[in-house]
Amino acid sequence: MLDRFIIEFDKGLKTLAATAHSVRPYPDQNVSLSTELNSTEKRHAAALMRINHCGEICAQALYNGQALTTKNPQTVRALEQASKEETEHLAWCEKRIQELGGRTSLLNPIWYVSSFTLGAIAGALGDKWNLGFLAETERQVGAHLNEHLDALPANDDKSRAILEQMKIDEAEHAATAIHLGGAELPSPIKAAMQGMSKVMTSTTYHL
Repeated sequence: MLDRFIIEFDKGLKTLAATAHSVRPYPDQNVSLSTELNSTEKRHAAALMRINHCGEICAQALYNGQALTTKNPQTVRALEQASKEETEHLAWCEKRIQELGGRTSLLNPIWYVSSFTLGAIAGALGDKWNLGFLAETERQVGAHLNEHLDALPANDDKSRAILEQMKIDEAEHAATAIHLGGAELPSPIKAAMQGMSKVMTSTTYHL
């Protein structure tokens, strides 16, 4: 367990400090803007993409925490595969934020630690709740991505292409978790997750 904890600690440092890379092509690489964004639109789009980047930081932490405490090798493999795709999401968001002249969130370390702790607790509760937590997380992320797709500047097709592909990936992660036996979480747990998400999004938009 100590060795696994050290490995997960190293993953956390890399997630927070290293530049993420994508194996797949960037979803926006062949997309051009119909018209250039003005300064207000750029600030708003960068803030939205900062939230999405922070969400992927949280996803990495959740999966790493869950993988640390779960006992089922099949579940660990599913979490590791999802984590790899979330790393690509990090790379996509990071690149787009830079293009928009923005920055990533100053609060990322705080959200990583809190999400890792939640993931470790979920993993210790057993597979059906661990996978149920994963599925519900991905459902809420999908809903959040829909909101951002509506909130983006109308002509920001590059950011939109990134979020559309992220939405597809998140839906696949949720479906995999349910297929592997994830249970439906109680309503109070879902509500608490939504509340935490609202705090994260509202603060990260500015910080």
